[in-house]
Amino acid sequence: MHLRARLVSTVAAALTAIPLTVLGPAAISHATSQVPATAKAAHSCATAKAGFAACKALVRTDLVSAKSLAPQATPSGFGPAALQSAYNLPSSTAGSGRTVAIVDAYDDPTAEADLGVYRSQFGLPACTTANGCFKKVDQNGGTSYPKKDGGWAEEISLDLDMVSAICPNCHILLVEAKTPSFANLGAAVNRAAATSGVVAISNSYGGSDASDANYGSYYNHPGIAVTASSGDSGYGASYPADSHYVTAVGGTSLKSASTSRGWTESAWSGAGSGCSAYNTALSGAASFGTGCAKRAEADVSAVADPATGVAVYDSTTYQGMSGWMVFGGTSVSSPVIASVFALAGNTASIDNNYPYTHASSLWDVTSGSNGSCPTTQWCNARTGWDGPTGLGTPNGTGAF
Repeated sequence: MHLRARLVSTVAAALTAIPLTVLGPAAISHATSQVPATAKAAHSCATAKAGFAACKALVRTDLVSAKSLAPQATPSGFGPAALQSAYNLPSSTAGSGRTVAIVDAYDDPTAEADLGVYRSQFGLPACTTANGCFKKVDQNGGTSYPKKDGGWAEEISLDLDMVSAICPNCHILLVEAKTPSFANLGAAVNRAAATSGVVAISNSYGGSDASDANYGSYYNHPGIAVTASSGDSGYGASYPADSHYVTAVGGTSLKSASTSRGWTESAWSGAGSGCSAYNTALSGAASFGTGCAKRAEADVSAVADPATGVAVYDSTTYQGMSGWMVFGGTSVSSPVIASVFALAGNTASIDNNYPYTHASSLWDVTSGSNGSCPTTQWCNARTGWDGPTGLGTPNGTGAF
């Protein structure tokens, strides 16, 4: 079973009491330098059996306990300001009136409260049930929530925080599936797609290569951007990322740099890539030399390396950790890209071929590898399309 890794880490010693959102580039660079070149990580979710998926969050386990931080301390890992800078995003001015849906399994009872801590820490506007910004439902659209699960709760917090970081003006819908079976997760995706205002749906989970003939109807929602994590175990196709109907999101390592962009990216060694044995290739990919007879993954990418991971707040005590943590895995990149689609506001008139016809609006990632595989571009970053990073990472919203 080829699965994505999720990484959650406790926070390193406090950098400053001032949120990253009010710090300049030099402070963002300083925060980046605190992250080691390599990192120890653990999966938040167990390996999935046939017909099921596992969440793709990786938790950093090599950082000091979050409990040692002062209450107002700035967390370790990238915050909203850094991510918005890296991807040249109009986050402060775009996204109003649009909803990003997050689909996960099981219940996170403290999802809204934890989201509030994250947004308050980084100076983002409140997003609550009371003000109409946040809504949580079960896969049937009601409030009969499934049983709680610590690993999936970490995934939920990661997803909600990434939507907040990229599109703070967006509304957020959390749909909790009864179990991580594709039938239940698919029902949750259908519920999200049927909800007014939803323009993008993020799926930070996956299982082994599977056929759209069995599950594709769950992800086929024209006019809504459906994203899925490509995986965290290197080469090997993963569903639903290799569905014909989704945007498959790979992963990078993101670091500050003395360049005009201010950042540099390389393919993350864990990023999923591969060719589906079952599903139809995207027509837009035909001229990019994927080497896949059928569906190739990934299409686009964003930060996923836990060593250059993102700040997340989750109060659930799981695997001995809670509070401020650092996450990686393509569980980070999927909600990031879904939220960029929401910022762009074009989903009503485009499909998942759109990035292929607007590749010039992406940062091309040309270095790094996720291992060895039968064909070079399936595992090694290069100019143009490659498996681990697809066409590249957002440079504004022009490719979305």
